[in-house]
Amino acid sequence: MSTALDSGRRSPRNLLRDGVARLLSRKRTPATDQGTNERVAVVATLVPGSRERAAEIIAGGAPYGLRLAGFERHSVFLADEAVVFVFEGSQIEGLVRNLVNDRASSAGFAVWAPLLQGTPMLAREEFHWETGQSK
Repeated sequence: MSTALDSGRRSPRNLLRDGVARLLSRKRTPATDQGTNERVAVVATLVPGSRERAAEIIAGGAPYGLRLAGFERHSVFLADEAVVFVFEGSQIEGLVRNLVNDRASSAGFAVWAPLLQGTPMLAREEFHWETGQSK
């Protein structure tokens, strides 16, 4: 079973940077207005038996300043075998790229390395609905 610590190349910072690069290389959906919130999720598989430790880390809050980084909202969903980090803000791809590339902020991701199995994936929002919209 491989974890994110199995090789130097797969550090938490490099895992997220690689995921962001994949997301940014994908064909973009139509651009949104500067003030429109967008969402992106980082989906990671947990090493079996690590859910309790993941819950402890999450209870400690984000290891970086979400408001200072420009995010409007941030949520973390935890299942027995996965963790999903949802980031929301205007021009979200740039915000996530800046977070991952900032050494001080990305150092906070290291605590997750022993808990992750495989490479986290970035998921771009493909559908969103809220009250007040048609359909």
